[in-house]
Amino acid sequence: DGSLEAVPAKVIDTGMGFERLCMALQGKRSNYDTDVFTPLIDTISRLSGKKYGEDRQVDIAMRVIADHVRTISFSIADSQLPGNAKAGYVIRRILRRAVRYAYTFLDQKQAFMYKLVNTLIDLMGEAYPEIAAQRELIMKVIKEEEDAFLRTLDKGISILDEAIKVARKEGKNEISGKDAFVLYDTYGFPLDLTELILKENGMTLDKVEFDKEMDAQKTRARNAAAVEATDWVVVSEGETEFVGYDSTSAPTRILRYRNVKQKGKEFYQIVLSVTPFYAEMGGQVGDSGWLVNGDDKIEIYDTKRENGQAVHLAKRLPADVTAEFEAVIDAKARRATECNHSATHLLHAALREVLGSHVEQKGSYVSPKLLRFDFSHFQKLTPEEIRKVEHIANANVRKAIPLDERRSMPISEARELGAMALFGEKYGEEVRVIKYGDSIELCGGTHVPNTGNIGMIRIISESSIAAGIRRIEAITGEATESFIDDISDTLRAVGEMFHNAPDIRQAIRKAIDENVELRKQAEEFMKERTRSIAAELVAAAVGVNGCKVVSMIGVRAPEMVKNVAFLVRQLSPEATAFIAATSDISGKPLLTVALTDDLVKKGVNASTMVREAAKAIKGGGGGQPGFAQAGGKDTDGLSVAIETLRQSLM
Repeated sequence: DGSLEAVPAKVIDTGMGFERLCMALQGKRSNYDTDVFTPLIDTISRLSGKKYGEDRQVDIAMRVIADHVRTISFSIADSQLPGNAKAGYVIRRILRRAVRYAYTFLDQKQAFMYKLVNTLIDLMGEAYPEIAAQRELIMKVIKEEEDAFLRTLDKGISILDEAIKVARKEGKNEISGKDAFVLYDTYGFPLDLTELILKENGMTLDKVEFDKEMDAQKTRARNAAAVEATDWVVVSEGETEFVGYDSTSAPTRILRYRNVKQKGKEFYQIVLSVTPFYAEMGGQVGDSGWLVNGDDKIEIYDTKRENGQAVHLAKRLPADVTAEFEAVIDAKARRATECNHSATHLLHAALREVLGSHVEQKGSYVSPKLLRFDFSHFQKLTPEEIRKVEHIANANVRKAIPLDERRSMPISEARELGAMALFGEKYGEEVRVIKYGDSIELCGGTHVPNTGNIGMIRIISESSIAAGIRRIEAITGEATESFIDDISDTLRAVGEMFHNAPDIRQAIRKAIDENVELRKQAEEFMKERTRSIAAELVAAAVGVNGCKVVSMIGVRAPEMVKNVAFLVRQLSPEATAFIAATSDISGKPLLTVALTDDLVKKGVNASTMVREAAKAIKGGGGGQPGFAQAGGKDTDGLSVAIETLRQSLM
């Protein structure tokens, strides 16, 4: 009667899945015949002009595309964008597989799949409002990925087709692993796609040879980044205690050290018992500073994180490694880094306010000099949007919001608080939460105690770094002061050039317009002067071996010489040879030869003439039989060169 009864053992999973359940309820023989997929397949059929159910390969292509566009769209809505590593690479490969089916079996040579997103939203947007909310981002990312891969696909398939033809001519049904590796390494053509295309053509791949090429490349990469390190020398047992959130210096001892050689450089890695040095992590660079014991002052030029511990890098060891030291960080650099790090949090919140809730952090880099912040967004920011983001962030700077830090908060409580996590990062059961007003993020970096310490935030660039991912670079504090000083100095200097005009923009526009007009006048003058010179040269032509020789010698602009040569041919279109030995303003010699068509037909060759004459100016050149030029180094040889050109006409 259609009623449902509770399953006695609720832990049992039928493995049925939503699509299979629909198939059973709708009496279909395939998932793709249910109303979960048919609207998508109908749209694919309409857009491609291919009918579903008439050709097996076309049907498979449509099913692959319908299935994959769902996977990709939900992933993007869930903040996972296509990329070159980890989950992002899985999404990229799924998308590229679908693009290849559309390209090969549906004849879609332009971006195509992104057009299916609207149908998917109509179909599933009510149940999954996330995809409707992220419509523009999903479509933009898919289209950019399609466009990028179609360029690779076209080139890769062409190369692969040629390799298949060559193999078949040689009576083979296997292509070499080297050819497949070139496709993979040089053109970014995925190996599984190569294997799929080969399978469709009844061919195979020499996988052993491919693996050998891959291993060789990895070996080259390892050798390029080879690190030679001695065993750790243990001075004292123990683990490092980090006190850098609260202190910029601390008494400490060396626990262990080792010597390292990398890329021709030698340095030491030192592990301390207590350290205020922040080790590079989460986009924040490591601290620099000193280890001090009386007169023995060791510079720590960087701090890295290896196997979860802070490793301090120094060019030399202390005289007494067993002594007690004062670990002192470069406080000025740390403060500048903290300003930039806290600014990324304020910028993140401002970007979400201006652009929308789809904005999420995709990476960052924080140093004393600047900050970079990568975020999900589907188009270039307008100048107005950038200015609005700056204004919102700086308003929070001026509010002087105190740092609200929760160092060991259960992650469940942090999420309830609304803390934003970096997608793809792994967090423990307890996390550190950084809160400035409405900005709440999980973060292990160092921060200013009050947003007022940041001084001011200035965005200096905005760009795209991947499909659907933008990057802003910004500066804070003293760097902003220097930036504004540079702009002010430049404006002052420009103002002085224009006699401190009250409206400098209008003065510059007027100067540009005047320059355009003067350039037009100069060009007209040069055209007239060129015509005059050409006429004078033709009038002074000398007869040599049945032809008129027009000679031009002296300092001339190369473009003028060329224009004169063509005008001479127009003024004297028969039996005329134009030869020029000139030098430009910089003093570099130039030879030019132009011949009328009748001389060329008789076998006289301008290119041959100019190459021979160029020896006199220690140069070379060439061109066409009717026009050729050569440059050189020795201006003193121009007279010999012109005589050589004349002699070649006799």
